[in-house]
Amino acid sequence: MAAMVKITQTRSIVDQLEAAKRTIKALGLGRPNYTVTKRDTPQIRGMIRKVRHLVAVEEVKNQG
Repeated sequence: MAAMVKITQTRSIVDQLEAAKRTIKALGLGRPNYTVTKRDTPQIRGMIRKVRHLVAVEEVKNQG
């Protein structure tokens, strides 16, 4: 099973640059306190890095 990361939006995207808004939407987020679980890939890590001021990230332990 691939490593997973849990991404939680911590801040609003109001008053953010358009690129940050689009990245948040691409991650499947949209409102503060929304959480998604994604496969830990270089692409996802790059997206997280672009909006690191808006999200909190934690590694998900593999079950089993």
